[in-house]
This record gives sequence, C-alpha cells and structure tokens, in this order.
Amino acid sequence: MKLKNVLIVVKNIENSRRFYHDLFGLESLLDSEGNMILTEGLVLQEEKYWTESLGKEIISENNSSELYFEEADIEGFIEKLEKLYPKIKYVTPLNEDKLGQKMLRFYDMDGNLIEVRTPFS
Repeated sequence: MKLKNVLIVVKNIENSRRFYHDLFGLESLLDSEGNMILTEGLVLQEEKYWTESLGKEIISENNSSELYFEEADIEGFIEKLEKLYPKIKYVTPLNEDKLGQKMLRFYDMDGNLIEVRTPFS
C-alpha cells in the first residue's frame, strides 16, 4: 500500500491554489470540479463538496493535523508570507529549539495548520 495524497478542505479553491503556489511553489497537476491536485501530493477540495460527501460540519483551526514544510531561509519566508498575506494568523511565532532548528506555525486562510521549519543540520 502507498499513501498517494493528503487532502485539505478549502473555501475557495483558486485562492488556496494561489496561496500554496505563492508560498511553497506548488503547481496544479489536475483541476476537476472542486478538487485540485497539487505537486507534492497536496489535494485541495472545496468545502461544499466535502460537506456534501461527508455529511458533517467542517471545524476550522481544529489543530488535529498539520502540513509540514522545510525552508532554509525561514526569515525570508516570513517576509514573503507577511508581504503577500499580511492577515495570516500565527499559532507559534518564530522560535528556535535547543538543537538550533527554527520553526513557526500558522493557519492558512481556511484554518489548516502549517508548520515551517529549517532543515535539521
């Protein structure tokens, strides 16, 4: 068995596509009626399709999972994030652990938790 994708629910698929492209360089591989597959295995699904399929309410900012990215120039990433998305909601501000790895957490526009960390040296 092989894990193929990770799906997140979004309110506006085009805005989310732009967000993940602008910040992480992900490209669209397939766009099909409320579903979009991006590079690196991330799938975006519009909320209305997910709620119809699941029959349950979407709970934004539920903190039960996160998307994890690594970036060597984390300060440059934060500058780009704040310039392009000034209203972004931070969960954990930039900090450094005892091994020297820097990290931050924030929500995307739909309350999906994202962690960005410098690569482990």
